[in-house]
Amino acid sequence: MGGIWGQASSTALENVPVNARGLISGFLQQGYAVGYLIAAVVNLTVVPYNKHSWRTLYWIGTGLSLFAALFRAALPESKMYLRAQAEAKSRGDNEAKKTKVFMKELWAMLKAKWLLAAWAICLMTGFNFLSHGSQDLFPSYLTASKGFTSQNSSKATIIANCGAVAGGLIVGYASQYLGRRLAIIIALLWTGAFIPLWILPSSFGALSAGAFMLQMGVQGAWGCIPIYLAESSPPAYRSTFGGVAYQLGNMASSAAAQIESKGGEHWRTTSAAGKDIPDYAKVQGVLIGVVIAWTLIFTLIGPEQKGSHFEEAKVAYEEGAGHEDGKLYVEGEMAQRPVGERAHDVEMYGDKHQSEHMEKEGDFKERRQ
Repeated sequence: MGGIWGQASSTALENVPVNARGLISGFLQQGYAVGYLIAAVVNLTVVPYNKHSWRTLYWIGTGLSLFAALFRAALPESKMYLRAQAEAKSRGDNEAKKTKVFMKELWAMLKAKWLLAAWAICLMTGFNFLSHGSQDLFPSYLTASKGFTSQNSSKATIIANCGAVAGGLIVGYASQYLGRRLAIIIALLWTGAFIPLWILPSSFGALSAGAFMLQMGVQGAWGCIPIYLAESSPPAYRSTFGGVAYQLGNMASSAAAQIESKGGEHWRTTSAAGKDIPDYAKVQGVLIGVVIAWTLIFTLIGPEQKGSHFEEAKVAYEEGAGHEDGKLYVEGEMAQRPVGERAHDVEMYGDKHQSEHMEKEGDFKERRQ
């Protein structure tokens, strides 16, 4: 699973026009929320009536994963990959040479961009704590602290994930105009504003509304992450860089549910029936508040390279790939690049929209010559 995200993100985003990447980023990332939503629906409608109980979820998940793999296998490779393969073949590069160059350039990139790598890991630690801290214990919180039935807990989870899908699409699209950082900051502030509605009520309607609005903010911020990491990464290593940063952040946040569960052992409250119960509402509220503050800080100090044409960069097994800076590929900077630097641009972007866009940048005709 750790190997999928970086590859899927890079492949999806490098094959769409630059001015559509915010929306596609949100659409891509909400596969996570849609999967969670499907799992909640299955848990509500299938699991209680199946003799195999919770194992049914895993079997259905296996089937969906197999379908995704077969679907991807039927799709063609991206133009960037085909171009890189053709160039490597024309140079007579074999796999051993490409691997050697890749490792050399990877080391050069890490030496030059170690601070950027540390920032990305810290940012993704915050983001993963934000999602897991607001989702993993949520069903248990509703049943243990709010007295919901398992059925109502699943229904509230479904409603929350509907908010997540909406937020990812809206904020991802808005980031194309506001910039990635500002869009993320607005979504984080939105999340913080709805923490009270997420933890204070006791009725199904109010808590479901709070979950919808809070997850709209959480996954709204997440909707920008695929494109934000791709634009911020060293361009030749956007798949490896973004994927590893994501999963290291995921590893750091893997104890989120355990932290909340342990907190519930120490922070107690009394139910309406006078029973001593864990105060998961307070635990989650405090944790998410701290995580929002952390994530805001690392978003504020991060780079903004909206509009990067990272698909024009060298690939990771080309000489000099580790020294390329993503800023070279941001709109407005492209006109300053040497004429003919990337001769394959016309072949890759022969469609009318991309041609007109590059003419506006001022260097299309020159590079075409």
